[in-house]
Amino acid sequence: MRALTLSAAALVLAATSTRPVLAADKHLIEGVAQSPVRVLIFEDLQCPDCADFRRMLDTQLLPRYAATVRFEHRDFPLAKHAWARKASIAARFFEETRPGLGLEYRKYTMGHQPEINADNFNDHLAKFAKDSGVDPDKAVAALADERLAADVQKDFEDGTARGIAHTPTVLVNGKPFIETFAFADVAAAIDAELKSAR
Repeated sequence: MRALTLSAAALVLAATSTRPVLAADKHLIEGVAQSPVRVLIFEDLQCPDCADFRRMLDTQLLPRYAATVRFEHRDFPLAKHAWARKASIAARFFEETRPGLGLEYRKYTMGHQPEINADNFNDHLAKFAKDSGVDPDKAVAALADERLAADVQKDFEDGTARGIAHTPTVLVNGKPFIETFAFADVAAAIDAELKSAR
């Protein structure tokens, strides 16, 4: 059998790895990229309910499903939140700068929501960058990157086209869970999809 080329081997690794990866369509994925069960997460990094869901992901969903399910993050910054769009752009900058760092920034931002406001957002961004070994000036300058802003806007428009208006909205193979919901309900939907995929 012919040996895999380096690029093909990397694609296989990305498809089966449970480490976060950036898909070809620029969406951050946790879990297994090629899973038949796809959980789309439309999130706003300034949204307290999204922060609650992030905790559910880290403490319950990923420990149980990281080896079998694709969890895909989509940006849906709400107009009522003063710095959510900037945070989404920054997260994309960090993920491109170093794989996995964008996810860390998403977690950091949601974990520090009470401390961040429109006036000190750039200071928090610069501190995270510096603490992560990234040039703080480049991180702040990335907020004006039209390409990254367009990627965020594309996610938002996709969500709007799907009828999404609140965050988080989590779609388990299309089945919606909106704003506040129980782990047991999401887990039951995932289990049903995994069973039907066998």
